Amino acid sequence: MEARHAVPQGQAVTDVAIIGAGPSGAAAAAWLARRGLAVRVIERSRFPRFSIGESLLPQCMVHLEACGLLEAARGGNFQVKNGAAFTWRGRDTTIDFRDKFTPGPGTTWQVERAEFDQRLIEGARCAGAEVEFGSTVDAFVPDAERPRLTLTDARGERSTLEARFVLDASGYGRVLARLTGLARPSSLESRCALFTHVEDRIDCSRHDREKILIGIHPDHSDIWYWLIPFREGRASVGVVGHRAVLEAVGTSDSERLWHFIHAEPRLAELLAKAEAVRETGRLEGYSADVERLHGPGFALLGNAGEFLDPVFSSGVTIALDSALRAAPLVERQLGGEGVAWDTEFEQPLRRGIATFREFVDAWYDGRLPRIIFNERQTPRIRSMISSILAGYAWDAANPFVAASRRRLDSLAEACAVEPDNVATSAERHP
Repeated sequence: MEARHAVPQGQAVTDVAIIGAGPSGAAAAAWLARRGLAVRVIERSRFPRFSIGESLLPQCMVHLEACGLLEAARGGNFQVKNGAAFTWRGRDTTIDFRDKFTPGPGTTWQVERAEFDQRLIEGARCAGAEVEFGSTVDAFVPDAERPRLTLTDARGERSTLEARFVLDASGYGRVLARLTGLARPSSLESRCALFTHVEDRIDCSRHDREKILIGIHPDHSDIWYWLIPFREGRASVGVVGHRAVLEAVGTSDSERLWHFIHAEPRLAELLAKAEAVRETGRLEGYSADVERLHGPGFALLGNAGEFLDPVFSSGVTIALDSALRAAPLVERQLGGEGVAWDTEFEQPLRRGIATFREFVDAWYDGRLPRIIFNERQTPRIRSMISSILAGYAWDAANPFVAASRRRLDSLAEACAVEPDNVATSAERHP
């Protein structure tokens, strides 16, 4: 390994500093530590800690295996997930991830993130990463060879950490985006999510616990719901919409959440006996973007760079994908190779994110619900859509990746005009 420069007394050093111990931070830490690099993870919270983003996508399983954390996660015995169910105005349909266009796993898990994230970061620690909880990053000096972080630990003591590379996996904290001025407004509309965990007490034989249930408000098509079953009869429930619409009813977020749940017939039926086991939470203004995902001596992972919308559970998938793209590049760079971060990291990562964004846009403008609830597509078309919703948004062989907007426009138009033409319209250019 190359010689180190002189380090001021009292200043800590490491090969790679990672801000945040969530899925992207844990994945990158595990991958790099297994290859002999000194890795130090700086996490503001104490684990285990609550987080939403509880419904994974099958693409995640590929990444968890690649970084050596799949078995650590498997030990949680989480609820199996094999697809998504949708309900709207009494109509029901499903997308089965096992029937997809892209090769790879077709099942994943629905997880309580406190335990899931704890298992991942402990797996990274077992791989050799050092993890420091209760510390915040107060300042950052970017540098191509020796970027530096100023930290405050749980005791209030300040210190400096010098690394050879820094990865920001701070999620909604978006530490380096703020400290470097890279943050920019998202192109997506600002929305608000209200959510809680329940003992669901669902006794309906038609309810499939191996699928997330996504509902659409019968009168407000831009308001949607999630019901994510966990093991042992618990579930996560939430509603997403514009803040002004959600706040037009009730005097508390709990009242508002349950008002809207009772307005959707299927959810009202399923959750008639449910009892909340935690306070209602609120998350808003969550969509974010940055000018770029890398700079001198650093790169941004997952939500620390760009977050879209919770509707298709893409957050953890993008987080893990970014970590597994960045980690090998960090290893190469620290080994003395030149790395083109724009063409080798940012551009490929953003291509998949752009596919998810097209599907998010199509969800809110009504094209995607029109497609999903029209079951006249051929199995091939259904499998292409299933692949995207399963997280395989980087598969350029899938026409709905290669030309997302055109394909969605064509299929939505066919669904609206002539249902019998749905298959031929979308498959003209296979």
